[in-house]
Amino acid sequence: MSETRRRPARERLLAAAARRFYADGVTATGVDTITAEAGVAKMSLYNNFSSKAELVMAYLDARHEEWLALYRARAERADNPRDGVLAVFDAYADHAEFAYERGFRGCGLLNAAAELPAGDEGRAVVRRHKEEVERLIAGHLQDLLPERPGDARAASEHLSFLLEGAMARAGLEGDGTRLRHARAMAADLLERL
Repeated sequence: MSETRRRPARERLLAAAARRFYADGVTATGVDTITAEAGVAKMSLYNNFSSKAELVMAYLDARHEEWLALYRARAERADNPRDGVLAVFDAYADHAEFAYERGFRGCGLLNAAAELPAGDEGRAVVRRHKEEVERLIAGHLQDLLPERPGDARAASEHLSFLLEGAMARAGLEGDGTRLRHARAMAADLLERL
């Protein structure tokens, strides 16, 4: 029995969904494609997820946790609040360096959110992730500028916009160059605070 077959069906389904949703999009990926790639019967999908929408939510949650793990690994090596802010940028760049089947396409969460209708709970999940990223930056900046809370708030919003804009451009261009440039800009801005 192969290593893949030994993994529980839920894990295989999530892994297959992650690959297909990122490479092909949420809307373009049917449950038959996911079950075929996971090597499970269609009933296994519905035994683990009540619907494709529930599978999409699980995918979004998994992507968020995946990024948080990258951030935590970077943040553990941060020696000061400035390095903590840069750890956020580095985690985005780390994500861009993954070996994606059809190349880097930008933020998987934003790509999925773009396909979901207004009011869909999946869009709220993505929004909460982006808000958490900004809170992480803000927390580091509050530590860096304890006597200047207004400046810390403004800089965190500025850096969040820089990061998200760089991620959008990096996705369009298919590599992490824009993320590396954004990190350098962030480092320069942090030196001037």
